[in-house]
Amino acid sequence: MIVVDASVWIDFFNGQPTWEVDALSDILGERLVVVGDLTMAEVLSGFRQDTDFRRARLLLEICEFRGMVGKEVALQAASNYRRLRRNGITVRKTIDVLIGTFCILNSLPLLHSDRDFDALEEHLGLAVWRG
Repeated sequence: MIVVDASVWIDFFNGQPTWEVDALSDILGERLVVVGDLTMAEVLSGFRQDTDFRRARLLLEICEFRGMVGKEVALQAASNYRRLRRNGITVRKTIDVLIGTFCILNSLPLLHSDRDFDALEEHLGLAVWRG
């Protein structure tokens, strides 16, 4: 199973030619792709056209859905954020710490194209999918 972050899905739906989009295209249908509640909300909220929204929703709903945030993840994410801050690192978006913490706690690799996750990989042991 591989968790795919909104940063990759957004590039995927926008047709951006990135390594991460190619990796997502390769793993769709070959591996179990996990879409979390946070990611689904982030991705789908960006669509302006109803037809694009429906098309994206259909694809995301084919993936393995997981609720990412509960009490355990929320508490650990807060601890992780504070730990990074003590090391002089500020992650720009709390949602990235929540997603990264979910992946760490569930031993799931993350496919992303967001530099905020680099600190979670380096300092907290986040596994990153690199094909």
